[in-house]
Amino acid sequence: MLNRIQLIGRLTRDPELRYVSGGHPMAQFTLAVDRDFRNAAGDREADFINCVTWRKLAELVGQYCTRGRLVAVEGRLQTRTYETQDGSRRRTTEVVGDRVWFLDSPRTDGERAAHAGDAEHDGGDGEAQPEVLAEAESPEEA
Repeated sequence: MLNRIQLIGRLTRDPELRYVSGGHPMAQFTLAVDRDFRNAAGDREADFINCVTWRKLAELVGQYCTRGRLVAVEGRLQTRTYETQDGSRRRTTEVVGDRVWFLDSPRTDGERAAHAGDAEHDGGDGEAQPEVLAEAESPEEA
């Protein structure tokens, strides 16, 4: 059996880095991934895909990834159920990333403000080299 997924997209907001039980770092973020076709109005639509990384990779994502960055994420698709504070059960599907590549240059504060709503901006001079952040295991695999 095989469960591998590769995505390229832009972060919709800064990653949320937190430490879960046992002190394991976890970063959650959402990627906007363009579809490869246009709708009837001629507009390109996007899918918004929830992603999570663990341990050292989570800390690196939290430190270096910001809203609007173009990244590639490789990992596995996971569906899980959890209980909310009010007792209701929810189901979610997310990509558990074990590799992350930067595909653009980090933006300066001025560039980030100027392009805050521009999902098509590449953020660099087109010459940036992808950078693999790290590989990590989720706590349940350790």
